Amino acid sequence: MTPPGRDGGIPEHPPVTERRLHPVTPFRRAWAPLAVLAGWTVHDPNGAHEQLTRLTGTALLLGLAVLVPAAGLYGFLSWWFTHYAVTDTELRIRTGLLFRRTAHIRLERIQAVDVSRPLLARVAGVAKLRIDVVGTDDKDELAFLGEREARALRAELLARAAGFAPETAHEVGEAPARVLLHVPPRELVRSLLLTGATWGSLGTALVVPAVLWLVTQNVWTVLATALPLFGAAGARSGGRFVTEFDWTVGESPDGLRIDHGLLDRAHETVPPGRVQTVRIVEPLLWRGRGWVRVELDVAGSDNSVLIPVAPRAVAESVVARVLPGVTVPRELSRVPRRARWCVPVWWRGHRLAVTGAVFAARSGLLRRRLSLVPHAKVQSVRLTQGPWGRLWGLADVHVDTGADKTVTARLRDAREAARFLHEQAERSRTGRRTAGPDRWMAQG
Repeated sequence: MTPPGRDGGIPEHPPVTERRLHPVTPFRRAWAPLAVLAGWTVHDPNGAHEQLTRLTGTALLLGLAVLVPAAGLYGFLSWWFTHYAVTDTELRIRTGLLFRRTAHIRLERIQAVDVSRPLLARVAGVAKLRIDVVGTDDKDELAFLGEREARALRAELLARAAGFAPETAHEVGEAPARVLLHVPPRELVRSLLLTGATWGSLGTALVVPAVLWLVTQNVWTVLATALPLFGAAGARSGGRFVTEFDWTVGESPDGLRIDHGLLDRAHETVPPGRVQTVRIVEPLLWRGRGWVRVELDVAGSDNSVLIPVAPRAVAESVVARVLPGVTVPRELSRVPRRARWCVPVWWRGHRLAVTGAVFAARSGLLRRRLSLVPHAKVQSVRLTQGPWGRLWGLADVHVDTGADKTVTARLRDAREAARFLHEQAERSRTGRRTAGPDRWMAQG
């Protein structure tokens, strides 16, 4: 029962204190009117050019004199009418200049709170807070907050989501983290140079312009083709280097923390118990060095990379922290030899293993991908068999997870697949009954 107040009635709740974003935020919001103008220019370049040619210098200056203050006023008013507050049960975000919107985010449904710091935000000493909520695809965000305020609010939200009382959540602070893995820049560069996609893009950028030169003998055609191809090749590898620079994985009571980024720093959290699938990727050129890449499927989150590159033993030790009690299978069963009539050559890359904790399916011959799905995360199991597969007595088994992803064990013996279908359904039911609750931080 709710204890009565001093006057014998229902107790009054403490007043909610609303807070504003950092004062630098109006400069970010002021770009909105300019972005609309830029979008119109891109959408109708001819019309924009005609309008500009009609303007005199005086008219252009007058237009800028009106547009710039209007953009500044819009940014200020957007900032002025944006508030957020943390109550006993929810995070409340109130926005909107003309059309008001209030987001009520239940604290117990928060599954991740990430802090990102774009380059200009780092210069200004501010950060962006992104909140993952169970059951929603879009992230709510608070942009921008002071760096200290963002980290303090993140710690408070995680403490409140873990069940700490409001009066003690401020005192909990950010949970300490223990570093599990750090990817040196030199190792990251080597891994990118040993990636088949890098050499494929570079080879295309070299071969296609050479062929065009032999066919057309036109320098401008060659340049118009070569420059975008070389740019795409450099952007692919360069973009990954910039994003995955200084990659660090740490363990804390609120999950695994991932810090990375050369220009834009990101501080992300892999929520405990929310990982649906772990994939260990092993490109062909990495096998000589024993390197692997680890990817994730997290329910309701955009987090997809856990480790960009690491020795296999180190990666498996981190996987064991993501999936407690899970050991990566060493022995995987092959598909029947008759599968070569359904999938020539590539049939050799398909393997399967089922342990007491996970369903593990491997695919790929040059780029191996081993997918691990804990039994408790399996939402449904399906068996499919096409006419050619029926002829050779083969079937595919599909395991669906809570992240709307599917892991498939291909080209299995049809009788084995039917038996596995019923066994996996029972393993999943048992796994869900014995799985512990998904909690943020250990209390006590």
